[in-house]
Amino acid sequence: MVLAEIGTGMTRFPTAGHLASWARRAPGIKEPAGKKKGKGSTGHSNAYLTAILGNAAAGASKTGTFLGDKYRRIARRRGSKRAIVALGSAILVIAWHLLSDPDAHFYDLGPGYYAARIDP
Repeated sequence: MVLAEIGTGMTRFPTAGHLASWARRAPGIKEPAGKKKGKGSTGHSNAYLTAILGNAAAGASKTGTFLGDKYRRIARRRGSKRAIVALGSAILVIAWHLLSDPDAHFYDLGPGYYAARIDP
């Protein structure tokens, strides 16, 4: 379903950040002189892509994988709604990497990836 919304040609998105920006998954908060300007919302996006990423993130949050662990880490600090949005953005970045490089493969880093890096 993601392919139907973004297409298979990733040449129009030079980086994963460009795709996230196009999909309105990159927040735009400006902080000149320490004062927050703007709403911090990502703007109007493709409703179908947002729903697809939200459902995928909700499903991934219940697993014992790297993405599930990432959801739990973010949800502790920021809340479950923001964690779902962040996980949807991570899934979109993974999709860009898989579509932009035909030789790329997804390897799950495992649920203990962050704990092993922070506290070896």
